[in-house]
Amino acid sequence: MAVHAGRHQFGTDSDRIILRTSRDGMAATAGHDLTIEASRWSGVLTVGEDLAPSALEVTIDLNALVIREGTGGIKPLSDRDRREISGTARKLLRTDRYPEATFTATGFRPAAAGGGWEVDGTLTLAGASRPLRLSVSQTGPDQYRAEGTVVQTAYGIKPYTAFLGALKVRDAVGVAATVDLTGREGDPG
Repeated sequence: MAVHAGRHQFGTDSDRIILRTSRDGMAATAGHDLTIEASRWSGVLTVGEDLAPSALEVTIDLNALVIREGTGGIKPLSDRDRREISGTARKLLRTDRYPEATFTATGFRPAAAGGGWEVDGTLTLAGASRPLRLSVSQTGPDQYRAEGTVVQTAYGIKPYTAFLGALKVRDAVGVAATVDLTGREGDPG
């Protein structure tokens, strides 16, 4: 089944946005590489009559980030660690002032190699708006994966550090979204 023209809504019901952080510094072995899921978000993709994407808007509730996994580290990630990390993330992202992140596409083009698409857009995070490019690949019939990298300091976010800077989260955070448009007809409005 092909993706139809129209507006396709998607979000947390059947789709996912995952953030991946990695650790750095002399004490990196003490920390964890994290897999964080956005548990509340929504998006709308508009597909033109020529079946090419023409618009994409995504909104993420930053107060609903959930720590799904922590790998590495001296000890396994505990529930208490997860709560502390979530609290720290909310402080670093200043979710009291900026509770949402948004991505608005500004252009779509076929990828130069390997098929798929490149989506250029604007990510607004922590009160700053910066360009972001996503690479989109088809992973199955009507199933897609978008990937990109967000550099925290470009948005005025100071990456987490501990032990006087000996343990830190790398500035670049990987972002991946998986979307399944199977059976979604596309609202013509």
